[in-house]
Amino acid sequence: MANWHLKNKKAVVTGGSKGIGKAIVQELLELGASVLFTARQEPELAAAREAFSGKGFTAFTLAGDVNDPAHRHHIVEWVQQHWGGALDILVNNAGINVRKPSADYSEAEYRKVLDIDLVAPFELCRLLYGPLRQSGHGAIINISSVAGSLDAQTGAPYGMAKAGLLQLTRSLASEWAASGIRVNSVSPWFTETPLTAGLLANQEKLAVITGRTPMRRIARDEEVAAAVAFLAMDKASFITGQNLSVDGGATISIL
Repeated sequence: MANWHLKNKKAVVTGGSKGIGKAIVQELLELGASVLFTARQEPELAAAREAFSGKGFTAFTLAGDVNDPAHRHHIVEWVQQHWGGALDILVNNAGINVRKPSADYSEAEYRKVLDIDLVAPFELCRLLYGPLRQSGHGAIINISSVAGSLDAQTGAPYGMAKAGLLQLTRSLASEWAASGIRVNSVSPWFTETPLTAGLLANQEKLAVITGRTPMRRIARDEEVAAAVAFLAMDKASFITGQNLSVDGGATISIL
């Protein structure tokens, strides 16, 4: 379908070696984008890169922790060296969680969640503002969570960070609109990924989650990726500052 593609677009995706991040990278590649994706572990990056290659796609990778300022600057340098300093799409997907009662967190634990899930995306947005502006039609998609809008019993720091990411999305959308940069977020509900496998293996918890979801199932990672791809497209050119919940209706139901 005309214009429903990402041909000639250049995208950076953090945390792209597995789960939702990997699905996002694949979706962007399938739609024609050139993609640089990052993750902490080189072996995981290599495995994902080989998997994409086996499907006929070429993707670029950088190993490093988004919480490390040096790694964030390395991403910017890579964009400058390989793409002439212009960037069309930034997907802030990398994140972690530590689930425990609020009174049981150490300061180091909750600060790490906040730093990786909220501070790092803000810093990357700031560092890549120039390349996104240079493209003339930049798009940022922040991967938030339903936990940023309601209590999903994921732990307070995670919910705090994801709620902050929603407000960051709104603030930057307003501030950077004049620079031709759109900023939106996607909020998944519980999704089938390696990170949720242990939780969803608990049949009692799974029953509670699906019972709370009008569509009565868990999301697939490619369903989240499709929402991200749409917001990255020029077809979404008048959409900014919005949050798209990929939740099977969970946030509109109280039962």
